[in-house]
Amino acid sequence: MACGKALRNTVPRRSHDTWQPPADRPDPITVLEASNHDRLPELVPIRYGRMLRSPFTFLRGSAALMASDLASTPSIGIEVQACGDCHLLNFGLFATPERNLVFDINDFDETLPAPWEWDLKRLAVSFVVACRDSRLSDDDAQTAAGACVEAYREHLRDYSKMSPLDVWYSRLDIQQIIDLAPDAEARELREDFAAKARQRVIEHLYPKIAGQVGGRHRFIEQPPLLFHVTEPEVEERLRVGLEEYRESLSDERRILLDRYRLEDYARKVVGIGSVGTRCNIALFFSEDNHPLILQLKEARRSVLEPYTRPSQYENQGKRVVMGQRLMQSSSDIFLGWVRSLQGDDFYVRQLRDMKFSVPLEGASGGQFRRYAEFCGWTLARAHAKSGDAATISGYLGKNDQFDRAVASFALAYADQTERDHALLIEAVRKGRVEALVEEDM
Repeated sequence: MACGKALRNTVPRRSHDTWQPPADRPDPITVLEASNHDRLPELVPIRYGRMLRSPFTFLRGSAALMASDLASTPSIGIEVQACGDCHLLNFGLFATPERNLVFDINDFDETLPAPWEWDLKRLAVSFVVACRDSRLSDDDAQTAAGACVEAYREHLRDYSKMSPLDVWYSRLDIQQIIDLAPDAEARELREDFAAKARQRVIEHLYPKIAGQVGGRHRFIEQPPLLFHVTEPEVEERLRVGLEEYRESLSDERRILLDRYRLEDYARKVVGIGSVGTRCNIALFFSEDNHPLILQLKEARRSVLEPYTRPSQYENQGKRVVMGQRLMQSSSDIFLGWVRSLQGDDFYVRQLRDMKFSVPLEGASGGQFRRYAEFCGWTLARAHAKSGDAATISGYLGKNDQFDRAVASFALAYADQTERDHALLIEAVRKGRVEALVEEDM
């Protein structure tokens, strides 16, 4: 902690409070176009269409752009296992292998060792942009961002005093969240979220996206968002890939997987930043016809890599899996990785296992602030598992100087996000890029 406190002389905490675009800042549209390299070209317009909706959806789809910007901001030089795409909708509820509901980070496509400040700043910015999207005041937005950073700072100090094993065992479960509700109305809302999460299991999902065709279980075509790939060699490549994926699992989980047979597969468009990458879903059934759906999602090099260093893992799917296991309190039992015959890397997980994102449309300033506290708390635990929590905590200190600095940065960078979003609108209008808005299909 003393070492961390000394770092304030080199990087004052107040130095984090501003955002000034570097003179050589790359053109945002050029950065987005570069990030489309090797994506499926027919799906890229959907990505742009989703980013067009609002500055917040733009922020979600432009992790590469913000990584470039964050690399120019102050840092004390301490790395953690970073999420890499740390925004408020990449947190949520999901089930542990013991079938308990926990709140945690749930997206790791960009995970890589990197400065701890980058995750925290992106998360704080996401609260400001989301609050503005919800037509809340900048006072509400800055309060939410500050609450997020404050929770990170205070809980990181707590984790710095715990043993590594106790940090590893710690988790934020749904009952804790319910018990922390400030009033009866909030408690009822959180209990409702928990009930909805418990319904989001494969047995409820299967009838919505699959059915029987000619006596065989098949995914229902929903082009261009869910569709079968018709090339005859694809099925064989998938079967080979699944065999390779099986080898990434521990022995007891291989036995579990072997109790299911492959029935169908399809390509599924997911998220915003991931649109255009190769994402497949595979439908399995047990001998007594219980369904299982696995998602095979392409893993590309992290957007953080140009500003840090390459991953120690050659397979980018393994990079995602290892980062997820290191940051999460508990991970999917089917989490694994594979490299395809074409040389593309994938990671594999269940498509849905009580996974639930908290709906924030129409949320009040107070609700954003409370949600921000849970996200900051969760990020602190994730960073404490891999990083030097004591030195970071010593730097952050006990007062709110760093909280206020990052909240000010978040407001300034939210302005930048709005300007960049306007540039995308203009690029679409001029025909520089093509956007496909799904509501117009």
